Amino acid sequence: MSTSVIEPGTRLAGRYRLEERITDSGGSCLWKAIDEILARAVAVRTFDPEFPRIHEVVTAARAASRLTDPRLTQVFDADDSGESAYVVSEWVVGENLEGMLTKAPLEPGRAATLLYEASEAIAAAHSAGLSHLCLTPRDLVWTTGGTVKLLGVATDAVLGDRHTDDPAAEDVRGLGRMLYAALTAHWPGDEDGSGLPAAPAVDGVPYAPRQVQAGISHAVDAIVCRCLGIGTPAQHAEPLASPADLARALRGVPRTPLPLFAGLGHSQPSSPRSAGPRRPATASTSASTQPHRPPAHPPAPSHVPPPRTRNQHGDYPPPPVSSSTRTTPARGRGAHGADHRHGNRALIGVAAAALTVIVGIGVWAVSGIAGDGESPDGGVTDKGQQSTQAEPSTVKLDVQSVAAAQDSSPGHQDTSIGQGVNTLIDGRPDGKWETQSYADPDFGRYSKGLGVLLDLGKPVKVAKVTIHSPSSGGVLQVKVGESRSPGSLKSVGQQPANGGELTITVKPQATGQYVLVWFTQLPSSPHKGKLGEITVHGSAG
Repeated sequence: MSTSVIEPGTRLAGRYRLEERITDSGGSCLWKAIDEILARAVAVRTFDPEFPRIHEVVTAARAASRLTDPRLTQVFDADDSGESAYVVSEWVVGENLEGMLTKAPLEPGRAATLLYEASEAIAAAHSAGLSHLCLTPRDLVWTTGGTVKLLGVATDAVLGDRHTDDPAAEDVRGLGRMLYAALTAHWPGDEDGSGLPAAPAVDGVPYAPRQVQAGISHAVDAIVCRCLGIGTPAQHAEPLASPADLARALRGVPRTPLPLFAGLGHSQPSSPRSAGPRRPATASTSASTQPHRPPAHPPAPSHVPPPRTRNQHGDYPPPPVSSSTRTTPARGRGAHGADHRHGNRALIGVAAAALTVIVGIGVWAVSGIAGDGESPDGGVTDKGQQSTQAEPSTVKLDVQSVAAAQDSSPGHQDTSIGQGVNTLIDGRPDGKWETQSYADPDFGRYSKGLGVLLDLGKPVKVAKVTIHSPSSGGVLQVKVGESRSPGSLKSVGQQPANGGELTITVKPQATGQYVLVWFTQLPSSPHKGKLGEITVHGSAG
């Protein structure tokens, strides 16, 4: 069955009903479809019989289906044994990076966080022997569920017939280009990679991000330059060689937690020193759905405005007038102007005299009714007027030990959570701690919570707790106190697990020797909790 004659309503494998054609080019067609057995939307790619790499795409999709990182698009099914070959994958709903940048760059802390998540996800794929090779701003999606998703690992390279002898270096460059775009709203790669404005460049080498957009730290700027080979070796450390290296570098710079459901924050746009030509605007799959697709194919229809445009001369908008700009008074005024000035002076004198009388009456009234509000030396002691003391600076606190913690019914203890506890404080984000699988998110009603208890050795002030959560969904809660018993500790915050790093800020700071991090509700599918590295920041109690 040729791709050209497949129409909406066609069923593949007796279960995937094709609903809407998203793209049709390059010998393959991408569809939004419904899995009628599981009653969910899926993305289905079909192929023209003459497409030369059908078997290679299906093989790559099967390999990608074994990836477990939740930030990578899931592949559900792939088959080329019948009349029509197809690949079925997750239907991702959200906004891609290109769509986010149509108005302005991202705030640098959030750009660093977003690409940190992407780097860790690509590093996980490389650990499994797979790569992407075609990364663009259209492949990184911030979902409506508040998670990061990367599209097209393994399959996009085959669809686009991309090859390289060094996949790690190629994916680092792709991630570096996306970080450059997130920081500047300009694309430093090939034209077909993005509809964003071209990054300003000299002799084909892009300007460093700090030369294009204000507010970017030297540390983040240096990371981008190490990815893309911008500048001389003497200016920067050695190039980053792998996505794991990039993730480690980004872990060391200030990052802003990503919001759960709101759009990402943006920086104010600024004019680059020398802008490259405007890229032709293309429709971008930015606000609606983000299905798996090859990078060179036309993207899906958009429901948001196209990337921002410049005027017809190709110039950037002029900078705003400074609020401190002063106006120069007109000169050569006649007699009427002089009389007007003398009249104004008289009015000002009357107003000043009236103001003096009013202030005097006010001072008398206040002094007459002052009582407990005055200190012995006449100073005001109103607590509302006193400045609050600044909280002490916080540092990463040393965890003396970590142990499993649970509040479970007798005879229903989860023995799985005692394994891998030390991997949560070893400095690496990918911990090996997990619960057993349950029948529902409420632990089968056998438990109120499952997690770990961190012993800090002595009472301290806890300011924030950072948690790596390998899986998305469920609810993570943090409690602090002086007891080892979960029920005796005080809750200081909770958040849904996001498949990456989340931070629970403790305001006001809580004092205690023990910090409990646990699931009070498990992810919906599968019903299993997983934890990675946990760090506690605060100060001595």
